[in-house]
Amino acid sequence: MNPPSQFLPKDFKAEPIGLIAGKGRYPILMAERILAAGLPLRVISFHGETDTDWVAQLPQDSHIQIKVGQLGKMLKSLQKLGCQYAIMAGQITPRRLFHGLHPDLKALKILNSLKKKNAETIFGAIAAEIEAVNITMLDARSFLDDQLATEGLMTSGNLKADMEYVEHGIQIAKGAADLDIGQGVVVRKGTVLAVEAYEGTDPMLQRAGSFKTDGLIFVKTVKRQQDYRFDVPVFGERTLEMMDAAGIRTAALECEHVLLLDKASLLLKAKKLKIEILGYSKL
Repeated sequence: MNPPSQFLPKDFKAEPIGLIAGKGRYPILMAERILAAGLPLRVISFHGETDTDWVAQLPQDSHIQIKVGQLGKMLKSLQKLGCQYAIMAGQITPRRLFHGLHPDLKALKILNSLKKKNAETIFGAIAAEIEAVNITMLDARSFLDDQLATEGLMTSGNLKADMEYVEHGIQIAKGAADLDIGQGVVVRKGTVLAVEAYEGTDPMLQRAGSFKTDGLIFVKTVKRQQDYRFDVPVFGERTLEMMDAAGIRTAALECEHVLLLDKASLLLKAKKLKIEILGYSKL
């Protein structure tokens, strides 16, 4: 029998998986896939972040809700739910790092120990704490193999954007990602219009759209040393709608590294909006 995902460890067993669920469609799709694989699902949700509709449908003994920042409670909850594995899916609102955080003593200890406080250092420290209590962190692409970007024009037809300008965007995006600035950029004919930083993809797309010009290309990438336990770039329906509103007609997404949530329907919608979505390999 083939494993349910190429991203699972070789010694993976059908033991309870603790889904640490943030915002949006990503954790919902992940939960659906885990259950479809016949695996025991447990969920840690966040007050004010995780969609309440789908978590309310879970069995009461398989779900615990916590506040953002309650790391100690998260660890105890994963253990209480009998999780042998943990997987992170879904964003936590970026501003939570500055407002609305409820750190417990465990979280405060970690935050105070970090000289650099960004998504990589914070979530990396959280992943290390989870693994310290003998719970294996899974690659956050697990179970979603068929949702990843693939090589070539995924919306079919012929690429309208100039490949030279696409490659320029890829180079800029790679440089920004390796400097830990962000994982997305918008370029136009060799000019960098916007770079994604901590605020996320949507504000960057809005800024790029404010130039009210044509030929814009959105590029999404990953760092060369990406930690897939907590950091997987996602392209979903909201991103597509933001591109449309901003007048951006081309997206280039790195193959095997960027998730397209509900990929089949997303590509159909992209074609209707006359947005082309290209999958590229590393340069």
